[in-house]
Amino acid sequence: MNSADRKQDTGEIIHSIRRIVQAGEHYSKELEKSIGVSTPQLACLYVLRQQGPLPLSQIAKQIMVNSSTVTGIIDRLEKKDLVTRIRDPRDRRMITIQLTRSGATLAAQAPPLIPSSIMQGLMSLSDEDFNKVVFGLNKLAGLLDGAAQELSQEHGKR
Repeated sequence: MNSADRKQDTGEIIHSIRRIVQAGEHYSKELEKSIGVSTPQLACLYVLRQQGPLPLSQIAKQIMVNSSTVTGIIDRLEKKDLVTRIRDPRDRRMITIQLTRSGATLAAQAPPLIPSSIMQGLMSLSDEDFNKVVFGLNKLAGLLDGAAQELSQEHGKR
């Protein structure tokens, strides 16, 4: 592949990434309109429904955000009476997050985090195409992780 073709294909990749991000943001906005919680908030509710009460650090790990981000998410869920913070009586520094009754109901009745059309589309791919998607997305995720680390290191030097 010559460099002009590679440059054009790279532009198409960047365009596709933007489309994916926009589609995710649109789904999250529609989700919030329909059930009153954002995608990250719903992810927290799902994790708590599946695993039971958890400390903030475990929720953050499960939904792949940092602890300060999950603190804000939990604050908003608590204001909506969907979760509650439980302090360990033996060590008051230890806080566990637990679903309230209304949080458990919402988590049980909410639509999936991943639209069923995406799941069905992926399941209908041939094994070869499915493996190509997995390989390509893993490769892209690695590149994005590297870019984030590079930016973080540059930011730390300032």
